[in-house]
Amino acid sequence: MAIENEPIDADPTVQVRDGWRLEWTGIIAGALVAAALSVIIVTFGTAVGLGVSSASPTWRDASIALWLLSGLFLILQSLISFGCGGYFVARVRSPYRSTDTEEVERRDGFHGVASWALAVLIGILAVALVSLAADRSSPLVAPPSSTEPSVLSYEIDHLFRSPRRPAPAEVAALRSEAGRILLTSSSHQGVSADDRAYLAQLVTAVTGLTGPDAERRVASAISDSKQAISHTRAGGIILAFSAAAALLLGAAAAWAGAEAGGRHRDGMLLPEWMLHSNRFNRRRLAWGRPRTSPK
Repeated sequence: MAIENEPIDADPTVQVRDGWRLEWTGIIAGALVAAALSVIIVTFGTAVGLGVSSASPTWRDASIALWLLSGLFLILQSLISFGCGGYFVARVRSPYRSTDTEEVERRDGFHGVASWALAVLIGILAVALVSLAADRSSPLVAPPSSTEPSVLSYEIDHLFRSPRRPAPAEVAALRSEAGRILLTSSSHQGVSADDRAYLAQLVTAVTGLTGPDAERRVASAISDSKQAISHTRAGGIILAFSAAAALLLGAAAAWAGAEAGGRHRDGMLLPEWMLHSNRFNRRRLAWGRPRTSPK
């Protein structure tokens, strides 16, 4: 169902453009609106446990359903935020003096896509700044070695767990070497027999365990490392696919939102989902203050 707005009389105070150019004021405003809505929605989603990724080690044990639900939520927030940003930029844009409806809608769509692109750049810049801030070491948390794979920090801790506490400088090099060996657990050949024996020697040197106890700990660390790497890889694939799909669908949502905003701006036929907005607009016009003529 669609309703038709009453034609709006030409207002000499409204600027009407004949040429074709991008209006960057509206594009910047639409991009800021999209970025702000995206931050709000993502924050709410993260608060209820729908973050696409997490720094917590328990995220690796999350089910595939939670990963997929988080990816769908990322796509949904992209549709909402970029659609609203595209609508905003077309709604505030100056109308064009043209009778070609398709050309006007195409120009509105271009403005929506431009606001989408600017919002994406703003989001990338914000993520980069947050990542730089997160990489700074905290006095309460000792960061892992630069050569130690962070995804296997827990498995390396379990491998060298011991009642006695050797000096960190003595264990740092051993942890890095053990981490690089455990990374081969996800390969087709797996950890070789020589590497297993060497890991058992490292465990014996650090923890004091000997014989079957050291071998069992090495076997457990290799199995846990392979599972952790597999889960991390799956999470990375879902994150990358969800982000790409969200950005692509966000561009389409920005174009559609800009077309809807342009139709609303020009008083043309409105889709059914804008019915309530049009009713409110009519009430606002009815409640409007009478214009006073200049003396």
